[in-house]
Amino acid sequence: MRSSTSSPIPTTAAKTKANTMTTTRVILNFPWTSNEKLKGDFFQDTGVTDAVMKIARKELREDKAIREQSLEQLRDWLQKNGDVKGVRTDDLFLLRFLRTKKFSVPMAQQMILKYLNFRKVFTHLIHTLDFMSPSVLKLLNGGYIFPSPIRDKHGRRVIVGFANHFNPAEHNSSDMARLHFITYETLMEDPENQICGLVHIGDFKGISTAHVACWNPTDFLRIMKWGEQSIPMRNKEVHLVNVPSTVKYIIEGAKSMVSKKMKERLQVHVTVPDLCRKVDPACLPKELGGTMPMAEMIELWKMELAAKRNLVLSSANMRILSDRGIVSRNGTDRNNNSNSSLGMETITGSFRKLEVD
Repeated sequence: MRSSTSSPIPTTAAKTKANTMTTTRVILNFPWTSNEKLKGDFFQDTGVTDAVMKIARKELREDKAIREQSLEQLRDWLQKNGDVKGVRTDDLFLLRFLRTKKFSVPMAQQMILKYLNFRKVFTHLIHTLDFMSPSVLKLLNGGYIFPSPIRDKHGRRVIVGFANHFNPAEHNSSDMARLHFITYETLMEDPENQICGLVHIGDFKGISTAHVACWNPTDFLRIMKWGEQSIPMRNKEVHLVNVPSTVKYIIEGAKSMVSKKMKERLQVHVTVPDLCRKVDPACLPKELGGTMPMAEMIELWKMELAAKRNLVLSSANMRILSDRGIVSRNGTDRNNNSNSSLGMETITGSFRKLEVD
């Protein structure tokens, strides 16, 4: 949780706006622009408040003894594992996996392997995870995807995405995937996000065939199939709004790729007022029923991205040398050799249906 001083931090008047938000709890639990080391057992031990640790104890079975023992076991396993190289061993990185898997060390080990394999297999999509890359920065500034600076009542960050802010004529699936992954990687460098989890909001207004056509169906399938198993995040809710009937075929196909738990956490809303009845509008941008303009949220987010930029980039040095240790869920082929068993026909049919409609 130290600040990064070597990466550029965009100058913005949004800082002033953040200081006026005295009635709403925002992300600034620790000043990421400060050069001073935060001191005391409070920060060194967990980096979160007592209220957040209560959530960790209740939902994740986390306490100091379990945390220290599990971290020691993971580090020992990584040191002896010849199938991986250069994996980060700092507490915060390893706790991503332990917290996602509720401190089951064997499950956390599997997720680390799948995470590394995910990054390897999709190198063509998620290479150069730098938000300052021109195409990625343009997509970010345009408001395609960004987290709200305001946490919900459960302490969760709310990630907002606007489909119509992605221009298929200017961007490709790699730009989209990189911005998503940069967003998740940066958020997971915060212990409070690891514990409380995330809420996802997707506005599908203005989506077209061109948006879907920029994806290779095989890549889409694999990401949907592997993402939940490979990316260490606690996804608590997913809300979709303004979904056209044609895109529902894609959503139904994607739902066949995720767990029953995630299906139950997915809600589709007809209108923005319907969404606001389920999600606190204070967490949403003004353009989606909230009060803070999207542009100000993005500027605040860019400050976070700048502070964590070097750390996110350094993770590119991690490698998986062999995937032999990965155990596939439900006994399926992790390399997708059996397309029909993994739902390829469903996904491909959904893409074709969209094109026809």
